[in-house]
Amino acid sequence: MRVCAAPPFAADAPRVEQARWRAHDLLRLARLAPVPDEPAWVRGAFARAPFAVVRRAQAAAGFVAAGVRGTARSERFGTWIDVQDIESSISPESLLAVEPVAQRASLPAFVALAALRDSADLLNAFAWGPTGSAGFELAAQVPTISETSDLDLLIRMPERCDAAPIEALFEALTHAAQHARTRIDAQIETPSGGVALAELAARKPSVLVRASDGARLVADPWIPG
Repeated sequence: MRVCAAPPFAADAPRVEQARWRAHDLLRLARLAPVPDEPAWVRGAFARAPFAVVRRAQAAAGFVAAGVRGTARSERFGTWIDVQDIESSISPESLLAVEPVAQRASLPAFVALAALRDSADLLNAFAWGPTGSAGFELAAQVPTISETSDLDLLIRMPERCDAAPIEALFEALTHAAQHARTRIDAQIETPSGGVALAELAARKPSVLVRASDGARLVADPWIPG
């Protein structure tokens, strides 16, 4: 997040792992509690689309770490949601059943998503779905992506996957991106946290894992940290 609010709970309050909501889930909110030093754009963004994206950070009981999106790439605000203000949640994989409005379906990110959804046998072995701008637009039903937007994907791999299928998956996504004239940025969700598919496909000796307690380099992301 570009900017993050101070937690509304004591610094020494016990932090808990939230099992009900996972990173990249979209939360529809009944209200967004104002916080000190909140950027000026936040209220307008929330009025336009009353959603927040679950982020990777631990919170005290009764709160969820989430982020609010504005209309510009620089407008990202990390905040803390009272669970009582959550009306519903949407996972990335559930968004595969949602179509963009007809006049926006020809945008490159949506073209790539449609092609993957309809024909990607490699992907269909996993739970997966769009995140980022494309996922937000599908969930909130407000224009969010542009002609130059990447397609961000989350692919869940709770079990270890061999190098060959990972490399084949990376090649398939690269081909789909080139055909749609966009870029696909895929993140693999492992027991340790999120890892870029590109790093796994490169067979690096260690990869950067993003988890709720921070980012770290690990040799094997399928061994929980």
